[in-house]
Amino acid sequence: MSLQNQPLRVLVVGCGNMGASHALAYKSIDGFEICGIVSTGKSKEVLNQRLGGGYPLFSDYAVALKDTQPDAVCISTYPDTHEQFAIMALEAGCHVFIEKPLADTVEGAQRVAEVAKKTGKKVVVGYILRHHPSWEKFVEIAQQIGKPLVMRMNLNQQSHGYMWDVHRNLMKSLSPIVDCGVHYIDVMCQMTRSKPVQVNAIGARLTEDIPAGNYNYGQLQIRFEDGSVGWYEAGWGPMMSETAFFVKDVIGPKGCVSIVAKDAGGAGKSDNVDSHTKTESLRLHHAAINGNNEFTKPDEWINLTDEPDHQELCNREQRFFLKAITENVDLTDHVEDAVNSLRIAFACDESVRTGQPVML
Repeated sequence: MSLQNQPLRVLVVGCGNMGASHALAYKSIDGFEICGIVSTGKSKEVLNQRLGGGYPLFSDYAVALKDTQPDAVCISTYPDTHEQFAIMALEAGCHVFIEKPLADTVEGAQRVAEVAKKTGKKVVVGYILRHHPSWEKFVEIAQQIGKPLVMRMNLNQQSHGYMWDVHRNLMKSLSPIVDCGVHYIDVMCQMTRSKPVQVNAIGARLTEDIPAGNYNYGQLQIRFEDGSVGWYEAGWGPMMSETAFFVKDVIGPKGCVSIVAKDAGGAGKSDNVDSHTKTESLRLHHAAINGNNEFTKPDEWINLTDEPDHQELCNREQRFFLKAITENVDLTDHVEDAVNSLRIAFACDESVRTGQPVML
């Protein structure tokens, strides 16, 4: 294990899109050192080469954990392994960075949270939007336009090629509204800071390519205790429409604020990860009117110059992980929020399957 002022030794587990991005972050940030790379297939060799080579490669996670004795483990595998891998790492005395969702069941997420508490190790969940200046601003403005809020969000992806392989693999264990929805449910909970009381959801299985019982299009609705409401829609697959792939819009009594992604909303970009976080501009509309019902203030365009791409967002997540470890940041709320957003997402899944609203 590392001594003070020595880099934290990280075992990278999972070398797909997110795993590779996190590995690149570890390579570029002082304070981290990759001590091994784990994947079941050839992706570890591809990543090793991309990083300049020379890293120990493993096909078996348990062996890698034992052989490398890391300080921290980065888990970017498919969600059905998250709970087991996180608990193994924590019990081996490692801090954990884990891609969302924290587990593939609510009970599993709670178990990870309990083991983190028991071992005193840090767990950071990959809620990438929490590290994006424009999204932070979006949440901040939403909190200033009064209550109740109406929150409208979606992310439909016309996935094809490699991305359709990724999505099909994800749908072996989760639906799109659970896998993607946890991000936006988390944003809605931040905006209202109110208790969600009821969810309602619909879904459709538009292809034989995914397991029976799962669906590749879903839409959820949430009611909050303060009267706020929100919806989120996610669809994956080559049949999806790109007409409304990117809606991020919040309405309150005093006006509305929207993320306007003019370029990212262009044709053929809905399954490109950079376009999922790209904000480009925030548009703030003021509801104030005069005696003639005319608006008293023009709309404001807020263009934030700090517009990180996907890789830079991963770098920021990992700097936060490093800070949490080195400065002993209290992550109780962070982990609780991750469990909470997952609980809401799975309630939405239940609503799709039963056709009934679910009370929280």
